[in-house]
Parts: sequence; structure tokens; C-alpha cells
Amino acid sequence: MDADPAFGSITELAPHLASGELSPVDVTETVLARIEQCDVRFNAYITVTADEARKTAHDAEAAIKAGNYIGPLHGIPVAVKDLFATRGVRTTAGSLLFDDWIPTHDAAVVERLKDAGAIIVGKTNMQELAYGTKSDNPHYGPVRNPWDTACHPGGSSGGSAAALAAGLAIAALGSDTGASIRQPAACCGVVGLKPTYGRVSKWGAVPLAWSMDHAGPMARCVGDAAIMLRVLAGYDDRDPTSVHRPVPDYPAAIGAGIEGSRIGVARAYFFDDCDPEVEACMEAALGVFRDLGASVEDVGLADMRTGRAASSVIISAEASAYFGANVRQRPDAVSDVVRESLELGGFYTTEQYLLAQRFRRYQTTEISRILAGFDVLVMPTSAIPAGPIDQDPPGHGLLRWRNCEPFNLTGLPAISLPCGFTAAGLPVGLQIVGKAFDEAGIMKVAHAYEQATPWHRQRPPV
Repeated sequence: MDADPAFGSITELAPHLASGELSPVDVTETVLARIEQCDVRFNAYITVTADEARKTAHDAEAAIKAGNYIGPLHGIPVAVKDLFATRGVRTTAGSLLFDDWIPTHDAAVVERLKDAGAIIVGKTNMQELAYGTKSDNPHYGPVRNPWDTACHPGGSSGGSAAALAAGLAIAALGSDTGASIRQPAACCGVVGLKPTYGRVSKWGAVPLAWSMDHAGPMARCVGDAAIMLRVLAGYDDRDPTSVHRPVPDYPAAIGAGIEGSRIGVARAYFFDDCDPEVEACMEAALGVFRDLGASVEDVGLADMRTGRAASSVIISAEASAYFGANVRQRPDAVSDVVRESLELGGFYTTEQYLLAQRFRRYQTTEISRILAGFDVLVMPTSAIPAGPIDQDPPGHGLLRWRNCEPFNLTGLPAISLPCGFTAAGLPVGLQIVGKAFDEAGIMKVAHAYEQATPWHRQRPPV
């Protein structure tokens, strides 16, 4: 286990918490102290719930001492992206539209974390209304990447990723509409999992585009993501998109090797205009898969650019439908960039929206057909590493999210994990995509790679 519990994983800490060797109070106080000392540099949190966290930690300690340990999240400090409702705690969605909203309920994923004994330490900063990929929030300030504070952490779940990387949480919740769990995970050198659409309830989350939004875990390692997903997944009748399916024992399912597995490498489109250092890390990762006994074969996915256009129509139209009235009433509460994006969404016609949804069905069928011949598909999470917060060269916005978006459109599960670093010390992410509801399959491949490489053990210079 890491000597500093603030940088420990759930997998490492849980046995020591269960045995009483570690105290939830001590772990929580360590994390809160780091937030107080360090977050001025990273701006990962909008709200820190120190008093509530301390009370929950004392309750957890008493329960464990009494022999009532309830599982590996019991006593673990967790950060929550600030678009998930938290009872009695301000939830802003990174926007002045919600600056004074104090929910009277918890989002479904927050309920499940609390029921599992997790300790909520705060609400993380994010892109305004989750609409963007840099987390350069104009109202609450930009989140800074712990690997280089001049760089962005990715978005929109940038605060959750930065908090994990900097030791300001042991695990975190994120949401993902086009890249927003996986791309910040890649930028900050952590693990981010977007489950299959419908696997995890979105009830109680401020939406961006309801037919493409996903909620999921962000963690230090694949094993931790498996522990979190086991808690978060499951049917919820309050969410009309929730799917009634059995939830596997993910931690038990990921330990098998991958000898004989078939891995498809999606090169066309996904490697286009790729940063050379990102491409080099990917080629090295493919070599690791071969060394682990998997077959690695190039595969093409058709109509990716059309899919990108369809995604843009769907996200813009649905976001405009949800936020449009509020923005018209309070235009000064929204930045110019987000307001213009929402206004654009209002110009799409019903026909254009329906055609985009029709193409979505086609692309989901086609990618699923190709996946039938493979265990997983792999590609870079992002074509480029994190860049400076105050610069955005032409085309970089697209390159940040392009490789993730197809799997929001299709709803297929995808995970990002670190696969190397650039010469400047910035993390590079590997994305693994699987069949619908086969989160166990993608985590098995990811875990095998992770155990064969050192990247998840690296710490930023904080």
C-alpha cells in the first residue's frame, strides 16, 4: 500500500479499514488536509463538505469497530461531480443557473455510494453545464491538471480527475455525454469508465443530453472501478432509461488473463492526426497485449464522421430543449460560448434530429456487428495529450473528444486507463470498448494490461 493513504486505492485501503488497522477518520482527515493545503493550486472542488465527511467517517469507524463492515467502499473518501444532486449541499452543474440550488434529495448514484459506506468529501468543479472538454469554468475558475498546472485536466469531469490525480479523493463520480469521464481520465492519468447506456441510473443528475448522458466511476486503478461499478450499477425505476439486468460481480470477473483474446485496433479515423507521442504509447500498448497472449488485428469502423455529425445534432438539440428557457430568462448567468451553443441547438429541425437518431441506430448496429468478431476494440482515448488552459489551437477541441463520442452515440461500454507519458510528463490514455453490457470484459482486458505496466502507479509532482 502507498505510504500516504491519500494516494492509496480502494483495493489497497479496504482490507486495512475492514481489519481496523486503518481508521476511516484518519484517512478522511488526510484527504481533507490535502484539499485544504493543495486545492488552491488545482481548483478541483466547488464545494468541500468537510463537516459532513468527518461525521460520516466517525460513524463508519464506530460501525466497523462494532463488526458491521459493509464492503470495500466503507470508509472511503469519494468526490462527486457537481451535477449530481446531494441532499442539503449546493449542486451547481458548474453554472450560475444553479448557483443557489440546494437539493432535498440525493442522486441515485450518490444514494448508492452512501449506502455502501462511502464518505462524500465534496463536489468537484467541472465544465459549465458539462458542455465542453477543458473544465475551464468561467464562473468557478478553471481546473488545473496536477501533472502540469498550466494545462487543462480535460472535461467536463475535470475536477473529479484532478482530485484523484492530486490525492484529494480516493475515488470519484463523473458523467459522460461525449467524452467527459474518459477524456479527463486520460489527461490526468487515472481510470475512467463509461458503462453501457442504462447500466447506471442517471436519476438526480442535471442532464446535458438525456439520450447520450452516462454516469460512471473514476478511480486510481481498474480494480477500484470494478468495485465502484458493482455498487453503482442496477435497475432504478425512477430513471426511464434504466435497464433491468443482473449486475455481475465485477471485481471477481476481471482477474482472468487475456491469452487467446481477440483485440481489434480501430486505426482509421481514431488514429488520424494523432500526436506522435500518443501514437507511440499506443503501439507500445499493443505490444503488451501481444505479449499477454492476445491476438491484435486492425479493424475498420465505417461512417465515423457522419456519426460525429449526428452526435452534435443530438447533443445540441437536447441541451437546448432542457436549458433553453432558463437561458432566455437569465442570459447573463451563462457564458457566451455555452449560450451560443445552446442557441444553435434550437435551430435544428425535427427532421434533422430524427435523421440523427435514425443514423444512430444504424451505427450502433454496425459497430456491434464488427465487435461480434472481437472481444474488445482499442484506440487512443484522445488523439492529443492535455494542452495549455489558455490556448486552444484550431482543431484541438475536436481531437480531444473525437475518439470517445462514438461510444456515447452507440451506448457501448468504454474505459480509459493510462498507457504512458509524453516527454513533457503528461499522461496518455488507452481506450478499450466492448459489447453492450460487457463492462466485465473491457475491465478484464484493461486490468491485464494495467498489471503488466507501471503507469497507474505514477504520481504527479505535487
